[in-house]
Amino acid sequence: INIGWGKGRPSEWYKSYPIAHGHCQSPVDIVSTQAVYDPSLKPLIISYESCTSLDISNNGHSVMVDFEDIDDKTVISGGPLEGPYRLKQFHFHWGMKQSQGSEHTVDSKSFPSELHLVHWNARKYATFGEAAAAPDGLAVVGIFLEVRVLKIMVLTDALYMVKFKGTKAQFRSFNPQCLLPLNLNYWTYRGSLTTPPLYESVTWIVLKEPIRISEKQLEKFRTLLFTSEGDEKIQMVNNFRPPQPLKGRIIRASFKA
Repeated sequence: INIGWGKGRPSEWYKSYPIAHGHCQSPVDIVSTQAVYDPSLKPLIISYESCTSLDISNNGHSVMVDFEDIDDKTVISGGPLEGPYRLKQFHFHWGMKQSQGSEHTVDSKSFPSELHLVHWNARKYATFGEAAAAPDGLAVVGIFLEVRVLKIMVLTDALYMVKFKGTKAQFRSFNPQCLLPLNLNYWTYRGSLTTPPLYESVTWIVLKEPIRISEKQLEKFRTLLFTSEGDEKIQMVNNFRPPQPLKGRIIRASFKA
């Protein structure tokens, strides 16, 4: 399934995708004092030991790393999920400046970047595309990035290979375990894809603890382009959707505030 940046800016997506005004749209602003602690939420279990990354690509709206998607060895489980969800890809959102870039916000505060680890319900659905359109099809782990030194040099050093839209390069043996914070406390809610087609098929699991990235590493994301080679160069920045109304949804927390 082609999950892309869509036509025009996010504020115009409703013209092509009426679901943009739906009741379970993402991202949202997480107001920590209004999140409800739910003791029935299980600890989140992330099993990335057998991860096999395949390639890194510029899909015209972000940089994405795809994974071998053939078995249930690379999964998340527990948390708010009924069963295991298999890792498909991860991608980032970032801004032009440090004060903005993340899609989710916490108490109206934005982070410089946000990582999305996208998983699908392979036990119930035959393909990722089928799962992406189903209410319980996807589970996305969102992780905030704050500016400090982080050892993800292998990843940011590969970005030059996918500067232009539509470019792809081999990127093997990268295990995203190194992108996880030590503390897996999380907020969770029912939501949607944050890019068209905006399907309301996502169980969001947003980790409270950020991970770290240096300003120099963040600058490498900003060298990417929304455009193909030969086209007018448009810098890939501010590729995030602003927070959407909660419309009565409850954000649950796995921890006491």
